[in-house]
Amino acid sequence: MMVAHRLLIGLAGLMGAAGVALAAASAHGADASRLASASAMLLFHATAILAVTGLLARGLLHGGIGLIAAFGFVLGAALFAGDLTLRQYAGHSLFPMAAPTGGTVMILGWLAVTLAAVVARK
Repeated sequence: MMVAHRLLIGLAGLMGAAGVALAAASAHGADASRLASASAMLLFHATAILAVTGLLARGLLHGGIGLIAAFGFVLGAALFAGDLTLRQYAGHSLFPMAAPTGGTVMILGWLAVTLAAVVARK
């Protein structure tokens, strides 16, 4: 298994754990809709990373494009969830437009998955 695949699986595990923790925090906190959104993005994209990694390992996606998609999911979800969580607990943003930037990166990641499926494998 490639080092990149192992790294992605490890990051997906951390994202899943953080997603569950944020879901628990949102269930017990007042006005915690930001945490619920952050949790959902982490959990959905942790699962997507595992799926993309599995598809890459089976040779069903273009290798380079698939890796870009998976790491895009990591970066996008981290920016999105990190910004919402920081706003919830610290009262300020990670940086201007961090959450929308993260969302855009996740959308681009999904488009990269599409491209990785239709481009010849390498």
